[in-house]
Amino acid sequence: MGKRVSHGFRVIGLISGTSVDGIDVAAADLHAEEDTVVLTPLGELDVPYPEPLREGLLAALPPNPCTAGELTRLDTGVGQAFADAALRGAVELAGGTADIVASLGQTVFHWVEDGSVRGTLQLGQPAWIAERTGLPVLADLRARDVAAGGHGAPLASTFDQLWLRGLAEDAGRPVAALNLGGIANITVVTAGAPAVAYDTGPANALLDLAAHRVTGSRSDLDGRLALSGSVRPDLLVRLLADPYFAAPAPKSTGKEYFNAAYLDAALDGLPPVTAADLLATLTELTAVSVAEQCHLHGVTTVIASGGGIANPALMTALARNLPSAVLKTSDDLGLPGAGKEAYLTALLGWLTWCGVPGTVPSATGARGPRLLGALVPGAGPLTRPAPLGGAVTRLRVAEKAG
Repeated sequence: MGKRVSHGFRVIGLISGTSVDGIDVAAADLHAEEDTVVLTPLGELDVPYPEPLREGLLAALPPNPCTAGELTRLDTGVGQAFADAALRGAVELAGGTADIVASLGQTVFHWVEDGSVRGTLQLGQPAWIAERTGLPVLADLRARDVAAGGHGAPLASTFDQLWLRGLAEDAGRPVAALNLGGIANITVVTAGAPAVAYDTGPANALLDLAAHRVTGSRSDLDGRLALSGSVRPDLLVRLLADPYFAAPAPKSTGKEYFNAAYLDAALDGLPPVTAADLLATLTELTAVSVAEQCHLHGVTTVIASGGGIANPALMTALARNLPSAVLKTSDDLGLPGAGKEAYLTALLGWLTWCGVPGTVPSATGARGPRLLGALVPGAGPLTRPAPLGGAVTRLRVAEKAG
């Protein structure tokens, strides 16, 4: 019997995270060898939103009001921006062409009631991407999991469970993948057990909000302001008392919860907090809330990725709160940390394209694994590959040839 090797596909992955600063683009070649997905990163891009579009998106986020007309304009604008980014990805990263595009869009609302997700809305009409690139597009990748009773997040659990399984087996202890975007989320991978994944709380969402308030900049560059301040214990205790942090998994959240109104309520009635102390305290909030969950699961190795890994104040705070754990970045394991979510999106697209469910029910809380996404045909006839035979249980990141 020969080794089972599937035909490879070149996929462009697109996502804009809860920081709403632009579009992450990644190109990857993916194929299966026996039970292992082999992902070869071809490169990644960070494509900023046009400033008027970014301002429009921020103005539409809760608790701000937003009309159906404005949502329609934003859906079109984001779709066109994603289309341009996808074309750049194909030309600049993928040698001029690809087989499919996968898009996670721009989340603008995650509807959570009583700990359950009732719906989720991502903007970025995929027809614009298909029209601009001529490629089939898999989009709306969260909705099916929500319809099956899940949170539709964190979908990083799909990537992390496959990618870190071998590391967890070798370590003999739980390993956590940590994403530091607008919201922080972890995936805990333990040998011989289903993965657990959920949003731990805010990361850059509150940090960027506070930085913009006090400096006018989009973020606290290099964590300079936070590093110059001191943690305010009274504010930190009030923030950590929020019931979200103690709620059991599965759970998910977003800027509809951790937003300006949330920060104002936390500051209300406290003695004045300096700008530096505010950033230091919010940085500590992220570090403490992540560390508490890692301690809960007995995690001894943490693999971090996302925009937050570029913030020395946040990484220092994490290391201080995780003294007995090894803290690494995904770059240390061969996967560019800044593009991890875009590579995740590419993986999700490949899984659906090959007929493989793209969810981890133990992480999202869904009733079972589901094929994800809605498919928009490209310029030519839609020819799907034969479903991939056999289970996929691991992921290996390969080096780009040449």
